[in-house]
Order: sequence, then C-alpha cells, then structure tokens
Amino acid sequence: MTSGTRRRGVEGQATVELALTLPVVAFLLLVVVQVTLVVRDHLLVTHAARAAAREAAVDRRPAEVLRSARAAAPALKPAAVTTETSYIRGSPGIVTVSVIYDAATDLPLVGPLLPDLRLVAKASLPDETDT
Repeated sequence: MTSGTRRRGVEGQATVELALTLPVVAFLLLVVVQVTLVVRDHLLVTHAARAAAREAAVDRRPAEVLRSARAAAPALKPAAVTTETSYIRGSPGIVTVSVIYDAATDLPLVGPLLPDLRLVAKASLPDETDT
C-alpha cells in the first residue's frame, strides 16, 4: 500500500463521518434555537403581564388591558395574546392580570416534533381605580 492510497482512504473516512454527524449536529442546533425562542417568548409574556397590570390598576376596561399587553410585547403574535383580569376588594384592593400566549413551535424539522406551548404569566398591583 502506498502512502497516496492511504491518504485518500483517510480523507474518504472523514467525509463519511462528517456526512453522518452533520444532520445530528444541525438538528441539535435547531432544538437549541427553538428552546431559545420559547424562553424569549416567556420573558416577553412576563413583561406584557407587568404592563397589563399597570394598565388595569388605573383603568378597568378589558380592551385597554389587552391593548397594553400586546403593545408591551410587539414581537409576540397579537392574535395569540389574551388577558384575564381579577380584582380583590380591600384596602388596598389588588388587581391581578394573567397574560396567556399560545407559542407555536414552528421551526423546520424541530417544530413538528415539539408540542405548541401555552405560556402564562401573572402580575399583581394595588388597585388605583375609584370603584
């Protein structure tokens, strides 16, 4: 066996190893990206809940609370954002807002394998409305 033949065999082996491992590495990279997107969405939902609670503390109109939540997180799909508001009477009263977001896992290859997630964040503040 000559050294030229051995060299071509080693290069061929490296090519085959790369061809076998590259799809696995690409798939794992897509999983990491999808998890990162879900974590980003969760942070945005938490921020939206805080903004919606600030709005609900001074204005009880549900449409304004929802608008505030959607405006606080413009990167989220507006149609997938909903809010639920509850008021506890007392001195002081407490307003609690839940922001619910249905996060789609839609990255190629990875998205169909992972279920869509429902992200929920709650925030509470003293009620500052007159009623």
